[in-house]
Amino acid sequence: MTDTAEVLKAAGDCGRFQIWLVVLISLACPSLSFHLFSQIFMVQHVPHHCDTSWILEINPNLTKEEQLNLTIPRNTQGSYEECYMYTPVDWDLDSIRRYGLNSTEKCRDGWVYLSSEETLITKFDLVCDRKEQTDISQSIFMLGLLIGAFTFGSLSDSIGRRPTTLVCLLIQGVFGIGTAFVPNFYVYVALRWAIGAALSGVAIGTLALATEWVGISYRPHAVIISHCWFAFGQMTLAGLAYGIRNWRMLQIAGSAPVFALFFYIWVFPESARWLMAKGRIKEAKKLFQKAAVMNKRTIPPELLDALTPEKKSKSGNILDLFRKRHLRKVTLIMSSAWFVNSLVYYGLSLNIGNFGLDIYLTQLVFGAVEIPARFSCIYLMQWFGRKKSQSGCLLLGGIMCLIITGIPKDLPVVTTSLAVIGKFSIAASFSVSYVYSAELFPTVVRQTGVGLCSMSARLGGIISPLIGLLSTYNSVIPMAIFGSTPVIGGILCCLLPETRGKELRDGTEEPVENQWSSDNGRLKQKEDSQEVEGTKTTRF
Repeated sequence: MTDTAEVLKAAGDCGRFQIWLVVLISLACPSLSFHLFSQIFMVQHVPHHCDTSWILEINPNLTKEEQLNLTIPRNTQGSYEECYMYTPVDWDLDSIRRYGLNSTEKCRDGWVYLSSEETLITKFDLVCDRKEQTDISQSIFMLGLLIGAFTFGSLSDSIGRRPTTLVCLLIQGVFGIGTAFVPNFYVYVALRWAIGAALSGVAIGTLALATEWVGISYRPHAVIISHCWFAFGQMTLAGLAYGIRNWRMLQIAGSAPVFALFFYIWVFPESARWLMAKGRIKEAKKLFQKAAVMNKRTIPPELLDALTPEKKSKSGNILDLFRKRHLRKVTLIMSSAWFVNSLVYYGLSLNIGNFGLDIYLTQLVFGAVEIPARFSCIYLMQWFGRKKSQSGCLLLGGIMCLIITGIPKDLPVVTTSLAVIGKFSIAASFSVSYVYSAELFPTVVRQTGVGLCSMSARLGGIISPLIGLLSTYNSVIPMAIFGSTPVIGGILCCLLPETRGKELRDGTEEPVENQWSSDNGRLKQKEDSQEVEGTKTTRF
């Protein structure tokens, strides 16, 4: 019986076929970052005040300044209140000027916006008592990511990586364009929820393909190169948002390019490993032969003839993630790592308006810093291994956030610099998490396991905006949480096994190396009720 990895090596595990696959995956990544962060630019604060045109019925010749002076109270800073107005009266204009208006109330007839740009704020009046709906909509979008991670993760393990990814790309494009034509805010939120679910399907589907088609040495390259294109998408978003100030046109400009990927129907491959795990040998052999032709390699016929699936590989399900001890430890720790990664990543990314710089420039910088952060992971994982890289990046990101809590507010440059380092570390940690998780979970439950971790990450994304509300009690609390949680996550990751240089596992059985136990410098293992001894070797 031939192992799948042997056939992949014979076909070429890093050739033209794999390069073409990484290109296909990378082309789909910029649109993911657009949908994740585009709302930041659609809900920017727009100066406004209550509509007080009632007084123009008394005297239509009033100037704008006179109208505001007579009908809008001022706040403690001396500017006009945005959410309150003087209660309308039946007096004549001379009486209003002589006695003035004292009774105030909330805006009765809507608002007047001091900007000609159409945003979500101005279109759906998301101000004053409705202001919190922008945060709620972002949380619902994150909830879509969470549901999609579980739904499409399981679906990908059931029907395949290819069909799941293609369906999610279609949903992303259709609903993305549809969002630009919504009649009300509630339909907008519903479509955003569906888009969020589709984004998770694309992310975990392409992750599995990149992991299962590429050899051990180049596996991190395949995943992280696509992550660099995700960062490039963030930088592109800054330019699009700066040049297109109408939210509907911005939504169309960011969603339409996905339809250019329609050719994926003919060229996007399935995972040969997944086909083998499902017992679809003939289809797997054809894919291996196609990869060999593109890589200008030849697979020995006897190697293909001996290719048969392992019976053990068919029995994986979500219960194995918790029923089996070694998988339970991996699932719980990696879920925690994904949770804190997402918590801090979105905690920093969605608050770019609070760093004191222009929001478009900050978005550009935050996107640019992710490219070296993610690219450096390739070398970190090669030099130090997955476990040390994951733990180290989390610890560094957490420490940076904790240091920020002690920086005075009159040193914004120092605070911003530390935040950029923190974003660098957390972005790197996120990329390591994708590679590490895909290597830790076996093929038959890889998408389910990664989907579960992704659900945990989306839960962190949902909670992240809510943590910002704690600043009303103490401005240090949010950053203290963003700093302490990754430190705890980094420590927990030290308990995980190392996967650098190891083949992917297909079945849910415990790895042989985990079954060894030490006994006075000797190692013992039971195989078929017989005890086998070996000498423990330490490598430096």
